[in-house]
Amino acid sequence: MLEETPADWPVYSGPHAAGLMRLTANMFGTFPERDHRHWSDGKPLDIGAFRVTPLLTDHSAFDAYMLLIEVDGKKLLYSGDFRVHGRKASLVRRLMAQPPPALDVLLMEGTNLGSDKPTKSESDLEIDFVALFARTAGRVFVSWSAQNLDRTVTLYRSALRSGRTLVVDLYTAEVLQLLADAGRLPQPGWDGLKVVITKAFSRLYKSKGRGEFVERMAQHGISAAALARDAQRWVVMIRPSLMKDLQSKGVTPGPHDAWSFSQWRGYLREPNGQKLSRWFEDGGSTADHIHTSGHASVADLQAFARAMKPRMLVPIHGVAWDTDAQDFDNLGRLRDGQPMILD
Repeated sequence: MLEETPADWPVYSGPHAAGLMRLTANMFGTFPERDHRHWSDGKPLDIGAFRVTPLLTDHSAFDAYMLLIEVDGKKLLYSGDFRVHGRKASLVRRLMAQPPPALDVLLMEGTNLGSDKPTKSESDLEIDFVALFARTAGRVFVSWSAQNLDRTVTLYRSALRSGRTLVVDLYTAEVLQLLADAGRLPQPGWDGLKVVITKAFSRLYKSKGRGEFVERMAQHGISAAALARDAQRWVVMIRPSLMKDLQSKGVTPGPHDAWSFSQWRGYLREPNGQKLSRWFEDGGSTADHIHTSGHASVADLQAFARAMKPRMLVPIHGVAWDTDAQDFDNLGRLRDGQPMILD
C-alpha cells in the first residue's frame, strides 16, 4: 500500500522486509521510490520528538516488529500482528518476562478474537506433515505463501524426516536466497530441496531481465516432467499460477496423491482457491488442511496484555473486540478517528 502514501514520507522497516517488498514489487508490480530507512531490533531511533524502539517479534510475515514509542515521559507499545506459537515465539516470551516498565498504552491486535482459527505450533505442524507424508503413497502437493518462512522451514524439515524432496518455484527459491543471511533457512542446492523451472515463471523472469537467475537455479532444478515420475518422492509447492505448466508436463493429481492448503481457509472461497480445490477433487486426491494462524491465540492475547500491565489497552485490528473482550483489563475502546489524550 506504499502507493497510497504521500511520496515525501520516509518508510521505516527491517532490512529483510524491505528486500522482500522490493523483490515482490519488481517481479509482480512496481515499487514506488521512497526514502527507505532501516531499523535494527532493540536499537532506538529518534524521529522528531519521538523515540521509537523496534522489537523483532513472532509472526508469519518475516521481519515483523512491535514498536515501543516514547515521548514526553509517556510510553506506548504497538503490538502489530504477532503470535506466540511460531518459530520466533521466544522473542515474545522474553518481552513478556521483561516488559517495558510503566507502560501507558498498549495498542494490541485481536485478529483471532471470536474465531476458531488453529493456533498449533510450527513444531506440531511438522509432526502432522510427517504423518501425512507417511500415509500418502504418491505426491503431496502443498499450497503456502512463499514469504511464510516458518512454513517453508516446517515443510523442508518434514520432507527430510520423511525421505522426500521439497520442490519450490522460482519465486520461493529467490525469497530463500534473499534471506540467506537471516538465519538457517533452506537454500537451493541443499539436499532435499529442488526448484521446478516452469515455462510461465521462466518467461516472467526473463522478461524482467532476470534470465541469469533462471539459469543459476537450473543447477538446482527439476523439470515439471520429472514430477510425474517417482511420485512417492515429492512434496510439491502448488498455486493456481503453476497448474497449467504442471499439467502440460503430465503432472495431474490422482487418487494416490494428497494435498494440503496450508493457508487461511477463507482463501478457498475465492476464485483461485476454488479452482485449486476442483483440480484435486477431480483427481480424487485426499485433502488435509494443515495450517496454523499467523496471529496470537485468544489465550496468548490475554497473557500478553496481562504481562504488559498497561494503564490502558486500546484494541486494534479485530472484529470481535465489542463481543469477546470481557477478559481484558483496562480496556479503552476508541471509535475510528477518536483522539485519546494521555495525561
